[in-house]
Amino acid sequence: MNNKVIGFIGTGVMGQGMVRNLLKKGFKVNIHTRTKVKATQLIAEGAKWMFSVKQLSENSDLIITMIGTPRDVEAVYFGSDGLIENSKAGTLLIDMTTSKPSLAKNIYDIANVKGVQSLDAPVSGGDVGAQNGKLTIMVGGDEAAFNEALPVFEAMGENIRLQGPAGAGQHTKVVNQVSIAPAMIGMVEALVYAEKAHLDSELVLKSIGTGAAGSWSLDNYAPRIIKENYDPGFAIKHFIKDMEIAVESAEELGLHAPGLNLALNMYKELEVKGHGEKGIHALMLYYKNA
Repeated sequence: MNNKVIGFIGTGVMGQGMVRNLLKKGFKVNIHTRTKVKATQLIAEGAKWMFSVKQLSENSDLIITMIGTPRDVEAVYFGSDGLIENSKAGTLLIDMTTSKPSLAKNIYDIANVKGVQSLDAPVSGGDVGAQNGKLTIMVGGDEAAFNEALPVFEAMGENIRLQGPAGAGQHTKVVNQVSIAPAMIGMVEALVYAEKAHLDSELVLKSIGTGAAGSWSLDNYAPRIIKENYDPGFAIKHFIKDMEIAVESAEELGLHAPGLNLALNMYKELEVKGHGEKGIHALMLYYKNA
């Protein structure tokens, strides 16, 4: 697999760490993003810049996308200048964007007609996981394609599982976001309570972090909240997009999710107040009326 050239589209907060880990593992990586300046450091580290999606398609054997919204995914994959139309036969396309399960299935079906393979492989773990190569990767698609991509996934993550056919990876990511959204409310409210009770929040974390209240979010977000560091690992505006996908997907399955809807509305209020670029742990600002 290391002799195959990897194309990577999207070098934002997550993409940068993922590309860097691919380079560290010896992969040749072509990159493209809408804003070239975001790729400058990666180019200096050995990634090769491609001027368009079409050029990247024609010069890569396995292509990963880590972009913004389902609409962005559609723009990159479909059309005369898109990945499916311009990729070589046998190319493996892997969308690691959090997107719609129905779109993942559509990409799979259309790519197959063109002789191109595809996987949907959204991730969890935030900027820390991307930087450290410890992402959780949830995959949907054919087992043969998954096995082909596994060495690439292993360069970026640790908990890597094929969840089922096309769309199953995106459905699993919805499950992840449905779990996180109400849990963020609980974690932030707990910190607010500790503050109002005049407790030492850092000391509180040392007690509750090893018990039933312990979680990845508590370990990684709570210390940032205590320090009032709301820099994004995962921005509120992107979480809102994920939750909207989750609400839509839940409705398609006939599921009413009040906890998810409550969290979505709270985060939308923060976005209206200008906090969309901050990390999702900035939910604390909702309670501070900031």
